[in-house]
Amino acid sequence: MDHPVIGWEQETAVPDGYAFNDYLSARGGYLYYEELDLARLLMGQEPVQVGRPLASPLEVVYLPKIRQKIAQMRAVFAAVIDETGYPGAFHYAYASKANAAAEVVRTTLEVGAHYEMSSTVDVEIARRMIAAGHLRPDCMVICNGFKPPGIDYTRSLIRLKREHGLVIPVVEDVDELAPLIDSGLSFQVGLRQKSYGPHQDLGEMEAANSRFGMSVDDIHRAAEIIAAAPNLELKLYHAMVGSQILNERDFVAWLTPPIEIYAQLRQRHPGLSIFDFGGGVPVPMTLDFQFDYPAFVRRLLTTLQAACARHNVPAPDVLGEFGRYTTAEHGAHVFDVVAVKENASALPWYLINGSIMTSFPDTWALSEHFIVLPINHLDRPFRRVQLGGITCDSDDVYPPKPSSSPLYLPVESRGLYVGFFGIGAYQEMLGGVRGSKHCVLPEANELVIDRDSQGRYRFEIIPGQSSGDVLRNLGYCDVETKGQGDKETR
Repeated sequence: MDHPVIGWEQETAVPDGYAFNDYLSARGGYLYYEELDLARLLMGQEPVQVGRPLASPLEVVYLPKIRQKIAQMRAVFAAVIDETGYPGAFHYAYASKANAAAEVVRTTLEVGAHYEMSSTVDVEIARRMIAAGHLRPDCMVICNGFKPPGIDYTRSLIRLKREHGLVIPVVEDVDELAPLIDSGLSFQVGLRQKSYGPHQDLGEMEAANSRFGMSVDDIHRAAEIIAAAPNLELKLYHAMVGSQILNERDFVAWLTPPIEIYAQLRQRHPGLSIFDFGGGVPVPMTLDFQFDYPAFVRRLLTTLQAACARHNVPAPDVLGEFGRYTTAEHGAHVFDVVAVKENASALPWYLINGSIMTSFPDTWALSEHFIVLPINHLDRPFRRVQLGGITCDSDDVYPPKPSSSPLYLPVESRGLYVGFFGIGAYQEMLGGVRGSKHCVLPEANELVIDRDSQGRYRFEIIPGQSSGDVLRNLGYCDVETKGQGDKETR
């Protein structure tokens, strides 16, 4: 294919039993997310129900998918470590900036993921997770982000260290060391290399135009300051080379110069034992996704082991920061098609009762693609269409304007639901939670789905915004509109 595949690309009906990917399939004209019939779920019908019909637009949060993704990546690393005899361990960290919702963070921590953060609010989230018993004493808290002297984030990290032993600040600049030293607290510390972006050698990496991380000289200078400090120990080396990297060879090639720096540092600093390759592990956001996870892990571990052998140092533990990979596929957003408008256009407009650009800002800002499929009428003929949001904005469209990807939806538009999938990472955070959106559309209701140890479904409905909520956000405090009630669990 010469374009991202975002849905069904034929005019014929979807065959019964057809699997679009590992969690979406067509059964009897309806779309299933694993074992959930999404259309009947929305209608409040048996066999699985939340007790009443659910209005769209509706955000669907499927927490079991997060556990699956974490388990799958751990299994890949375990298999390759066993195959290659790699002597180090693998640590899975959740990068909270992808989705900081309480149910998401809680789910990752409950299965033993470590926590990666980057802001003052993240620190408070960690404190609350500690108090609730979700963030256990053996959980590493990897503290990225800028933390110069005198800012709230720096002070908050020092306070957090008094409550949790495994707080590991990752230093972006040499000046960030002073508050840690002055605190008198014993810190294990990480150093971040300036390594973002494609590069084939150390010279290209050093020339990168990146505000993140330190040069090689500053890395070594910071390591010596840490070694001289009575309360600091260099524990972790952090390299981050990109986001959603789709070629495993390129991924490891870009990590190779940082791996060499790690091995050199380890010669002088024996406490250094973790190589953090950062984020970048991709996740399927379209139906044509291809990435060989075992090949990537095999290439990464063998490259690490070879570099460390050349420098006569032990191979490190490996830590990855998984944000998009962890959360993208757990989220979906369902809309009604409320009108079809031909308008003398090359393709008919299907108009939905919500906004594409505010619900999924990356479609507008980055021309990002996500999976779009009908929730019902899959057993009817399809035609190529354009989707439009209900806002009065020319950019509220899908596929994104520069895209060559075709979008097909059923000709039968009456009662048609349309779902966006793979939207669980970044989109809600970028759009703003409980904020007032473009064209002042209220935030959608949210359905949180989980399963207990016996496989039984649990549902939690989190009400969206009323018109009154939006008006109050914008300062119209004299307007009294009844809200939609408190959180409801069934």
